[in-house]
Amino acid sequence: MIWLGMIGLSSTCQAQQKQLQLWYDKPATHWEEALPLGNGMTGAMVFGGVSKDRFQINDNTLWSGEPEDGNNPNGPQVLPLVREAVSAGKYEEAAVLWKKMQGPYSARYLPMGDLWLDLHQDEKQVKHYKRSLDLRSALSRVTYSYQGVEYQRESFVSYPDKVLIIRLKANKSKAISLDLSMSSKLRHRVSALGNDQLLLTGKAPSFVANRDYEPQQIVYDSIEGKGMTFAMQVKVKAIGGKVQQDKDKLCIREADEVLLLLTETTSFNGFDKSPSRQGKDAKATANRLLEEAAAKSMETLYANHQKDYHTLFNRVDFELNGTSVPSNMPTDQRIMQFAKGPGDLGLLTLYYHFGRYLLISSSRQGGRPANLQGIWNDHVQPPWGSNYTTNINTEMNYWLAENTNLSECHQPLFDFMEELAVNGAKTAAVNYNIHKGWVVHHNSDLWAKTSPPGGYEWDPKGMPRWSAWPMAAAWFSTHLWEHYRFTGDKTFLRNKAYPLMKGAAQFMLHWLIMDNETKYLVTNPSTSPENTIKIAGKEYQLTKASTMDMAIIRELFTAVIRSCDALEIDQEFKSTLEQAVSKLYPYQVGQYGQLQEWFKDWDDPKDQHRHISHLFGLYPGNQISLTGNPELAAAAKRSLLLRGDVSTGWSMAWKTNWWARLQDGNHAFKILKDALNYIDPKLDRAQMSGGGAYPNLFDAHPPFQIDGNFGATAGMTEMLLQSHDGAVHLLPALPDEWSAGSIKGIKARGNFTVNISWQNNRLKEASVISNIGGVCRLRTTVPVQIIGLNGHIRAESANELLYKPSLLQYQIVDRSKLPVLPIKKTFEIEFQTVRGEEYRVVPL
Repeated sequence: MIWLGMIGLSSTCQAQQKQLQLWYDKPATHWEEALPLGNGMTGAMVFGGVSKDRFQINDNTLWSGEPEDGNNPNGPQVLPLVREAVSAGKYEEAAVLWKKMQGPYSARYLPMGDLWLDLHQDEKQVKHYKRSLDLRSALSRVTYSYQGVEYQRESFVSYPDKVLIIRLKANKSKAISLDLSMSSKLRHRVSALGNDQLLLTGKAPSFVANRDYEPQQIVYDSIEGKGMTFAMQVKVKAIGGKVQQDKDKLCIREADEVLLLLTETTSFNGFDKSPSRQGKDAKATANRLLEEAAAKSMETLYANHQKDYHTLFNRVDFELNGTSVPSNMPTDQRIMQFAKGPGDLGLLTLYYHFGRYLLISSSRQGGRPANLQGIWNDHVQPPWGSNYTTNINTEMNYWLAENTNLSECHQPLFDFMEELAVNGAKTAAVNYNIHKGWVVHHNSDLWAKTSPPGGYEWDPKGMPRWSAWPMAAAWFSTHLWEHYRFTGDKTFLRNKAYPLMKGAAQFMLHWLIMDNETKYLVTNPSTSPENTIKIAGKEYQLTKASTMDMAIIRELFTAVIRSCDALEIDQEFKSTLEQAVSKLYPYQVGQYGQLQEWFKDWDDPKDQHRHISHLFGLYPGNQISLTGNPELAAAAKRSLLLRGDVSTGWSMAWKTNWWARLQDGNHAFKILKDALNYIDPKLDRAQMSGGGAYPNLFDAHPPFQIDGNFGATAGMTEMLLQSHDGAVHLLPALPDEWSAGSIKGIKARGNFTVNISWQNNRLKEASVISNIGGVCRLRTTVPVQIIGLNGHIRAESANELLYKPSLLQYQIVDRSKLPVLPIKKTFEIEFQTVRGEEYRVVPL
């Protein structure tokens, strides 16, 4: 049998393998030290223990509760009172009134269970221990010697075969003995099925509290009552030795090799179906998947896994030439060393690829979108419910999907949006008496919750500064447009994207009102997510026309208008949107030269809040750019300087992207280095006490939130390639310390695949592969020529996917307060491309 660790590798490939491995010289004792595996449905955290190993298992459909809309019929009566109070400047009164419009908190994402391998080995006698995660093969490996025997455990989770596979082997016969058991933190039962299988069945809570002061914390119904059911089944295939059951565990003795196959599933049968009354048979499904996997050879299972995974992961490669630590330094020590010595560029590329690995592992077609923790969670009451936090975190999870060439991994979000649109139309009607379009608020869950959170009126911590935020449908819809801009897929635009985008725009047209003071269209009430307004020493939560609100609406309306042109449809609706865009409250630049966060110049220059939502138009929006409106870009820079660099993990990831858009690679790199500040999971830390990276490279908010990993990978890509501003811009924000390197396979809008290499901080060579044809406008910091084209070849027509942002209205209090914004000289060349052709770019 050819096995995973025995596949022949060239020395070059072996070197690359080392570069893309997370590895450690001791087992994990804390969850944030364990290594993640996943196939978009099943998540496993591998601890790599010696005396006892643990595989902590998740299923991305295992949540508390059942479908509950949580809509609040008080809304249509209360909303006019809220708006009246805001317009009168009675912001405290408005906040009190808004609480009458809140709904329930979201469901909680839950852990399924644990697979335990009791190996009966004394850790003190173990030598040469190593555990690793190979990003090139999505394979976990543990190796060590014990009493003269070399042991190895390898594991992976297969997407095509929907199974977790673990293999144990040794270099001596009859050396493998262990007890196999399963457990869960939820209500469950374990039984042996003959001598080679264990089955765990369980019931999820019908309710899990959001606050620790709620009278009921974890509520279970009867077996037949409300709540998800689930099943986890494992089968043993032993070569040599003996396997027998002992009550609720299996005992394996003196085997030569052991193969473990684990499948799991839940009764989830759709966002709008009761999992207890209308659910799938979890036990039958888990058993069927196990039988299907067990019928295949190990070579076939591994080959299926590798083919599937490589199709996605191998599209991109990224190398930085320069200082890297020796390959014999464990990853946790590399992170600790990173802040002390010269930059470990190899750790940065590892972190980059880890972000892509995590998206492939947590978001696959046919599954649910990645939540706050991707698909990995060990708590029945996880931080923030491990839900979909839609005022930044869910969106950030997908920032890397298009530009790092993982468009397929974006699909679960789009599918989720179709569910949200159904529930969101009901929320719009019940809560706001708006009968066109759909809306989503601050939190969602498996059941596609769209109503405002906040705990109705019972929760004193239910705050309008985050619950009064009906902007998620609009923000989500911009992801549809970006997918179209990167792929040019008009079938997708026509059949999936446009109906959703139009619905979000329809709601916003009805949500906007004419402001009597300025005569512009504004949102009222309005927040800048989770931040507060400081006026004359007091803090307030609600106002009107926050900059983020207006920027998201402007981005959405522009996307729908351009969609109407691309599809040649809905001209009347397009005209309505164009008229609305011309009346939107414009950007304001305040007294400090900052881009204002609020309706008026209330920004506090000492505010260090982690959310800097008013910079949406700079990124991920495409409204503010150095070439299109440099004064607004300078104002955005002032806002960033005032807020500072160090913050929570995901906030620093967003800042990396903003500085990249400002084409300041050195500042973007500085924040990246701050984001790799080592966070020790053994130490108690307050929530949001300063971000960094855990030993397993999970992003620390703290606690763990996966969005920071995804945002950092997106940001590094944005430093090397941008295409939002009318051209494919090579190396727009290259840091001085990245003096030489290469990146291959990343994507630009217009569906161009781009390869870039550089040396001495200067473009060395690039190539552009045209996947659908069309005009390519190339922007570079040095003059270039396109090999095979004679001189400057003018294009036949403009590329609708590579457009420049529209000119914006804005008002500035004092231009002298704007910071200096160095703008590098660039060169542009435009040429018509042919589908499937590759164009070589070299400096003149």
